[in-house]
Amino acid sequence: MIVSVLPFRQFVLKVSGRCDLACDHCYIYEHADQSWRRHPTFLSDRLMASAAHRIAEHARQHGLPRVDVILHGGEPLLAGPDRIGRYADELNRALNGVCELSLKIHTNGVLLDAAFCELFATHRIEIGISLDGDRVANDRHRRYADGRSSYDKVIRAVTLLKDRCPDLYSGLLCTVDITNDPVTVYEALAELDPPRVDFLLPHATWDRPPAGDPVAYGDWLAQIFDQWLTDGRPMSVRLFESALRTLRNRSSLTESLGLEPSDLVVIETDGSYEQADSLKTAYDGAPTTGFDVEHHSLDVVAAHPGITSRQIGMVGLSDQCQACSVVSSCGGGLYAHRYRTGSGFLNPSVYCAGLLRLIMHIQHRVREIAQTKHTLSRADFAELASGYGGTEAIARLDEGQQSLRRTLIASVGGASADTDAWRLLTLLDREARPALDAVLAHPYVRVWAVRRLKGDADGGHLRSIATAAAIRAGVPAVLRIPVRDGALCLPSLGRLDAGKVAEATVETGERRFTVQAGDRRWSIDLDAPNDQPAWSPVRRLKASSWTVALDDVDLYRDCHQWPAADRLSEVSFARWQAMFAAAWALIRRDHAAYAPGLSAGLGVVMPLAPRPDGSEISSTARDAFGAVAAALPDDATSLALLLIHEFQHVKMGAILDIHNLYDPENTALYYAPWRPDPRPLEGLLQGTYAHLAVTDFWRVRRMVDQGDAGRRAAVRFTRWRSLTTEAIETLAASGALTATGERFIDIMRQTIQPWLSEPVAFQASPETAQRQPGRALIARPAPQSYTQEVSPAGGGIDNVT
Repeated sequence: MIVSVLPFRQFVLKVSGRCDLACDHCYIYEHADQSWRRHPTFLSDRLMASAAHRIAEHARQHGLPRVDVILHGGEPLLAGPDRIGRYADELNRALNGVCELSLKIHTNGVLLDAAFCELFATHRIEIGISLDGDRVANDRHRRYADGRSSYDKVIRAVTLLKDRCPDLYSGLLCTVDITNDPVTVYEALAELDPPRVDFLLPHATWDRPPAGDPVAYGDWLAQIFDQWLTDGRPMSVRLFESALRTLRNRSSLTESLGLEPSDLVVIETDGSYEQADSLKTAYDGAPTTGFDVEHHSLDVVAAHPGITSRQIGMVGLSDQCQACSVVSSCGGGLYAHRYRTGSGFLNPSVYCAGLLRLIMHIQHRVREIAQTKHTLSRADFAELASGYGGTEAIARLDEGQQSLRRTLIASVGGASADTDAWRLLTLLDREARPALDAVLAHPYVRVWAVRRLKGDADGGHLRSIATAAAIRAGVPAVLRIPVRDGALCLPSLGRLDAGKVAEATVETGERRFTVQAGDRRWSIDLDAPNDQPAWSPVRRLKASSWTVALDDVDLYRDCHQWPAADRLSEVSFARWQAMFAAAWALIRRDHAAYAPGLSAGLGVVMPLAPRPDGSEISSTARDAFGAVAAALPDDATSLALLLIHEFQHVKMGAILDIHNLYDPENTALYYAPWRPDPRPLEGLLQGTYAHLAVTDFWRVRRMVDQGDAGRRAAVRFTRWRSLTTEAIETLAASGALTATGERFIDIMRQTIQPWLSEPVAFQASPETAQRQPGRALIARPAPQSYTQEVSPAGGGIDNVT
């Protein structure tokens, strides 16, 4: 019996075992594993049906809200439109009613034509195309066997794709060659307007090292990173965004970086299950599992040692990696690149020096940005003011928050008599800054710092912050930590029930620590299964490749006006996990404009204690950027609305920390049309911005939901577009807005204006809708949320330019 496996969420289907190009850097045909010679040319319909059945079975057993299936090769287009259409039909048939299916295809593009575009549009198959840059760069490796160039055909394919089905154009994949000019390569790719670019290091191992000095690969990518920043991040670059995310203790977007567990499995053309394709570069047979779709379930494969070894995080890394200051970002590099005969995969990446160079460069650039005055570009400002905000815009907000957090901690620490804690923090700032920043990024650290500067919080918490950062960094330290109400709290990590003592001694090691409290002693390893009942780690909610912390232990989480829930049972946590995954799938499917911002900026969900009457409650706190608090609602739609709604408040708080939108001396009160009590201007601004998204939510739901649900959505849309428009005009007429604030409100007005003329099946007056508010109207108490802990200088670091 197989138990406790981590489910797969990504399935690479090898629909073709051959290729029409002869790229000399291809890991399938040119590296150690030559199993392609023994595999059938195409995946048969029979094996496709078995594979689809196994994927559906796995999704059903694990309650997965969505699976990603990538049609791959060889060159998948060699399978032809008819065969690929049958594959798509089989997958849709098997997964119908089980979970959402996201279909993708990775191709060299040379065979792409109108028939394929029609097929992809019919089955909603997203297309990624391999291209190594300009003509010179691309033709250095991507040629036909007779030496002919593939460049013109690939460019024709991208042009056709952008013309026929631009919404399915997912991006470009570029293999790095350091003999090419990096900026020329970047500009050639950027000219094709890709939504995303993946820069891939050429596969190599310690037995077969890459061409050139590994450091040169880091320098090459660093030049592109700088140009990408200068250009305002015109497209997503998954490698760079993963580095930025992991440096802020967020999940990686690629298996090449970070410590996230692998959730990918390959199905070959003979129906055999294999581990990640990249392992073909290690040795012949490296990706083999010995299992196949006709005889083995995916749970059996998930328990294979080769799979589980890529799911254990820090424990699975070499000693050298575990001691590295950027390990939480690098994660040891791509698993295949660690291979060396004799020691297997227990080595750093063969690109270790290059990855270190790149990550340190990115960290340095982030630090430079954090030390400058923060402002939003006009494009980011407009995107946020419209009610949305993608990855880049949220990153700008986060950079401002990072500066503010460090300033607050410096103010607290500089004035503290606790020299031991401050000395440790300054040491970590010099030698392990990513680990320190990861702790400072936890929302409730700023909450504590603001309270401490007001004299309302315990100064000893500075030791808890320093200790948590030392544990993350693996820096040895010994500190005595205060125990409050029997709990020793380590921000972002967890809580230890230490008993009736005033303080405990904590000794830190490499992602482990020991605690001595009176005559009791605990040893905690962050990367091992928790066997200490007294230790309650911060758990993480996972949805697709996105994870957020569910923090039900932090001492300063009680800042959301509603009471925080106690530690959740495993059953309650499982309910949160299932609901969160379902809500995220709904957001990505139906409200996709909000998904990039949420995944970039929401880092913590804090459970609230349910109200006795069962009514829904949720909240944000002005000083807790990245956190949303809520009692778990009854369904995924309500949770999706709650996350979108509350994250609007998170964004608005961060915007106000950068730009003054109104006169901070204004003391007038204003009525929001959805509540009976007058509010300060910031409260009205916050509520109006949040309800712009609420209006959009019900606008979409009235078109997506069927029957009574659709009619209820129409009522709510009618109500909220009217009330939100009225609130926008109240703000505009207040006379208290700055020029920047007037521009912000005008952009909000431009967003809602077209919605006013949209017909609805059931027209309802605001008064009628008021009598039937439904569960979209999230309850809030008196207006304390946005006025109690406003940042210095009226909430503005600097003014817009």
